[in-house]
Amino acid sequence: MTIKNNIPLKPFNTFGIDVNASQFAAINSVEDLKDVLNTNPSDILILGGGSNILLTKDVDALVLQINLKGIRVLSELENRVQIEVAAGENWHEFVCWCLKENFGGLENLSLIPGNVGTAPIQNIGAYGVELKDSFVSCEALHIQTKELKVFTKEDCNFGYRNSIFKQELKGQYIITSVVFELSSQHHILKTNYGAIESKLENTGIKTPTIQDVSKAVISIRNSKLPDPKIIGNSGSFFKNPVVSASKFQILQSQFQLIPHYNVSEDSIKIPAAWLIDTAGFKGKTFGNFGVHTKQALVLVNYGGASGKDILTLSLQIQKAVKLIFDIDLETEVNIL
Repeated sequence: MTIKNNIPLKPFNTFGIDVNASQFAAINSVEDLKDVLNTNPSDILILGGGSNILLTKDVDALVLQINLKGIRVLSELENRVQIEVAAGENWHEFVCWCLKENFGGLENLSLIPGNVGTAPIQNIGAYGVELKDSFVSCEALHIQTKELKVFTKEDCNFGYRNSIFKQELKGQYIITSVVFELSSQHHILKTNYGAIESKLENTGIKTPTIQDVSKAVISIRNSKLPDPKIIGNSGSFFKNPVVSASKFQILQSQFQLIPHYNVSEDSIKIPAAWLIDTAGFKGKTFGNFGVHTKQALVLVNYGGASGKDILTLSLQIQKAVKLIFDIDLETEVNIL
């Protein structure tokens, strides 16, 4: 493990923002992680796949790229299997591994960018499924004490795109591995969210497998979302807002076609993409950056844009949505 100085971060963030890190180290083992933390850096930034971050300036900190690798089956009992995955494994590649082994539960989360270690922080989710649905525990290293601790699902306090690692324990721990519990047979499929069912019907599949669901999700995502290797982006930039039932009634009286999903008796989720599209931002370009033509949730860097450009655009969108709908859009990405 070597600490390097003045390293460009453009290859390490999916927005393709060209900024530098004052220090950088690739972490290939837990011992590497402990060693680098024992140098007592004044400030650190953790990078996994770099898919959930917007860099608006040079990073005056020690940037740690977590490259911990490994997947192993811990136990198999009847219809369930528990799997431990190292934090540096690519999320989609891990999902593909599960599908190859016929382990179910993560197929709806196919093609989500990023690494396994950052997934619990965000409680990633898509098409009616969240990480917490299959999560058992994670192991994390305390940055100050260098001690490893196991966090159960209850410990993590998962919420919508949220966890204890984004709240009370923000910046205190680095996740090193995650344990999931998946089905090994008699899989329970979730196909009633988004366009999964229609996609399966259009392909003539009447009795879908977990592999079929994954292929449908990948097809839908590819039709809407740009490949960050071609167009810089971080996927969904904003969270879908959740409003009270009374607030939604007011909105529905003004916007009769407003789409929505019931979260609870008094909570309604509204697609942020619809709000942004209705506000007139979908497909808008501002020189070398803008809002994607097929998915209003995705802000894009067409090449050469700065993090400040993207941030300014996001603030404009938030202001417009607030003015039109009286809704505060929250960002999914971390802005630095």
